[in-house]
Amino acid sequence: MKFYPYAALLPLAFFAAPLAAQDQAAEDEAYEYEPIQTSQPAEGAITVTATGIRKPVASAPQAITIFDIDDIERSQARDVISLLERSAGVTVARNGPRGGFATVRVRGAEAEQLVVLHDGVRISDPAAPAGGFDFSNLGLGGIGKVELLRGANSLIWGSDAIGGVLSVDTRKGNYGLWLNAEYGSFDSRSVNASLLKDIGPANISISGGWDKSDGFSAFDGGTEADGYEQVFAQGRAVISASDRLKLIVSGRYADSRAEQDGFPFPLFAFADTLEYQDTVQYSGYAGAEYDAGGARLQGGYAISNTERDSYDPAFGSAPSFSADGRLERLTLKGEFDLSDEFKLNAGLDSEDSRFVTAPFGSSGKTGLDSAHALLTYQEDRLLVSAGARVDDHQQFGTNWTLGANASYQFNDVLLRASYGEGFKAPSLFQLLSDFGNTTLQPETSRSYDVGIVFSNIIPQGDIRAALTLFRRDSRNLIDFISCFGSTAAICTNRPFGTYDNIGRTKAQGIEIEAGANIDNVSLQAVYSYIDSENRSVGSANFGNTLARRPKHALTWSVDWFTNGPDQGVIGYAKGLNLGFDVRMVGDSFDNASNSRRLDGYVLVTARATYPITERIEVYGRIENGLDQKYQTVSFYKTAGRNASVGVRARF
Repeated sequence: MKFYPYAALLPLAFFAAPLAAQDQAAEDEAYEYEPIQTSQPAEGAITVTATGIRKPVASAPQAITIFDIDDIERSQARDVISLLERSAGVTVARNGPRGGFATVRVRGAEAEQLVVLHDGVRISDPAAPAGGFDFSNLGLGGIGKVELLRGANSLIWGSDAIGGVLSVDTRKGNYGLWLNAEYGSFDSRSVNASLLKDIGPANISISGGWDKSDGFSAFDGGTEADGYEQVFAQGRAVISASDRLKLIVSGRYADSRAEQDGFPFPLFAFADTLEYQDTVQYSGYAGAEYDAGGARLQGGYAISNTERDSYDPAFGSAPSFSADGRLERLTLKGEFDLSDEFKLNAGLDSEDSRFVTAPFGSSGKTGLDSAHALLTYQEDRLLVSAGARVDDHQQFGTNWTLGANASYQFNDVLLRASYGEGFKAPSLFQLLSDFGNTTLQPETSRSYDVGIVFSNIIPQGDIRAALTLFRRDSRNLIDFISCFGSTAAICTNRPFGTYDNIGRTKAQGIEIEAGANIDNVSLQAVYSYIDSENRSVGSANFGNTLARRPKHALTWSVDWFTNGPDQGVIGYAKGLNLGFDVRMVGDSFDNASNSRRLDGYVLVTARATYPITERIEVYGRIENGLDQKYQTVSFYKTAGRNASVGVRARF
């Protein structure tokens, strides 16, 4: 399918998306269920990805996408990656049905160059080859907010934040019991529940659920279905020990089983198999926040662990491969009012990570200590920030990171610009496995973006729009090199291969966001043009487009509220509500040599909700309504036309 740039702009001539950078529920501590606000940020809207401490969205010069609980439930998205397709600058890929390995790429960065947080805890897998995160097991049950900072922010978040920062938070507030049940195609069924309650000085949020699907064959030419099942539980407690001191405890547990296809003996060609993978993830945090007026402090201890066991019944009942990765962090962050105009954000981090794999017997551990400071000047319409970070790694030594940004508000127009340096420490597997190279240096990047945000475009209408231009140059990218027949020094004692800093890339592009509320209709769209290129001098792939990065991506939608935006107890407009989404993705390549093309595609979704009482509502959707045949990864099948129905209740 050919995807022409001007085709993406046509819907924007009529409507477009809520600027998620301005579009969030009122306060991080308790979500306010106001009518849909696609063009104006809720009073006091909060972001955490900009500085690591809760800050108003309006004061963040970076491009930030925020989905609140209304956005999540109105979209009927099944998991985080489905929701993120509504953000500018994002492309996703999945190996087959639900449970298949899933990746998110932001502004053309590598999938592993994205910091992923769950209730503030990093949940990447230190045992994965590049230390990234598999999104296949991250659903939306019990989730109240998803926040994405697009662009490098290693100054605040350190390693991995070359592409951006994704923060996923559980629901919070004092809203009682929430229940949800859904059934759909592929015999998919799920149930989950959340309890949000104030108990004395504590606010408690507890969620849990079960999700199961018979799925379909991951292998595009296969017939044997590959199913998926997960149980999860998560919770968070905020205890107000005093007017100034809060104690915070949170945790998450998920146990997943995903059936897979593989490369069976004797042909070793991709085909139906009975292989599967069991994944157990758990994470936790214990900390405190103290507000002394002119100084606000927060600190704590976080841990995350991912255990993966792969099985092939053709070779017995024992795991064919196992991996266990653990990450522990101590953090202390503070914001200090130096004067009416100047504020200082500063922080200290100490991180320990370790991994073990079997049956190959690789294992190792490392540490990373960091400090950062960000000075902000804000007066009237002008905001300027600049800062630096230093990281001391046990293997590669010291790395400095700089960053700066600014914004200026002129009537209903906001001008913003940012410069950010990013870095990604080599993964434990790249450093210390049997293929490891302890001389590796961190991957680094320099990112620039400028943007303009328009509010109240016409006096009589509720219309907004934004345009962002960005560029990122990356170097020292780590890649695997073959050592077959090589006598190079780097291949000594590594007959099969190793890792080296050999890559350079460039990514640049445009993001367009816009949104409108017109009477009972909400209109929205986001469009991204991303030009990503291999700039590794001497490489056979020099000048090629980076794999799985389509140049064009557009998501647009319309929601119609039959009785207007008045809300019932469950937080939705009374009466029948209809929604319509279109996702258009251009052509891309599946490999670095650009020899395997992935054709572009158009996905159409129809959604409907209807409150049958003030506390209970039914909903349904039809996805891929055109029954489009497409792939996001070569040789892996995707779902055809499918439907789901469900019921939600709050008491």
